Amino acid sequence: MLNTKQKEKVIKEFATHKKDTGSPEVQIALLTKKIQLLSKHLKEHAKDYHSRRGLLSMISERRRLLSYLKKTSVRRYNKIVKKLELK
Repeated sequence: MLNTKQKEKVIKEFATHKKDTGSPEVQIALLTKKIQLLSKHLKEHAKDYHSRRGLLSMISERRRLLSYLKKTSVRRYNKIVKKLELK
């Protein structure tokens, strides 16, 4: 799980303005970080099915946010995909 300092760092890096915590970019970045951490956990604990279900839920949430961002602003979508090295 992400601690407060890690969250603040991610938010600061992907925020669109000073007090931004809920833009699609920030949400996608936070989900990506959580997905990476949970993937590491699942490599060690392959039979942790409850965490696997949470991982799949996070992945689908990120996919929905990415498709929303692609519909509204292709430029912002391309920027976040490149920055997070997705796809």
